[in-house]
Amino acid sequence: MMFFLFLAFVIFQRVCELAIAKRNEKWMKEQGGVEFGKTHYIFIVIVHVLFFISLCLEVLVQGKEISSYWPALVSLFLVTQIGRIWALSSLGKYWNTKIIVVPQAAVIKKGPYKFLKHPNYLIVTLEFLVIPLLFQAYGTLIAFSLLNALILMIRIPAEERALCNHTKYNEVFHKTSRFLPLPFMKKM
Repeated sequence: MMFFLFLAFVIFQRVCELAIAKRNEKWMKEQGGVEFGKTHYIFIVIVHVLFFISLCLEVLVQGKEISSYWPALVSLFLVTQIGRIWALSSLGKYWNTKIIVVPQAAVIKKGPYKFLKHPNYLIVTLEFLVIPLLFQAYGTLIAFSLLNALILMIRIPAEERALCNHTKYNEVFHKTSRFLPLPFMKKM
């Protein structure tokens, strides 16, 4: 029962985010926004959909139970959700699941973006670890952590290229780390 409630919450959240992304996409394109990375976007969608399918199959078919460490894992999951809301609300209408750049738009460096270039990707990476750990779905954890890393190796450079070419992104973020807010990690 806990698994189905948790899964329903996460899927509901993702559907809401897709609705927000669609609304933001419409607004950005009305402002002259241009989409980049269309060829890899479908793979991001596929990885995320397959993640939930794999999680369901592993938990239900193999009869996985909730981890005995569930209080710590749920707490970590809640922290990621706070981070997710902080990251999305910091970008406001500029947040999207796609790479859409409004040429010459002001680069946003507030909220978690004061410390990291890509806080939302860090949050997704943590979710791909925490959610399977919560239900002891180790196969899903390994497979989708690797697939997520692979897709981010394509996604992040594409996003940064688009932002550098059409905004002052490089000027604003030239001393900001991609994922770790540590002084010695600058210029990653």
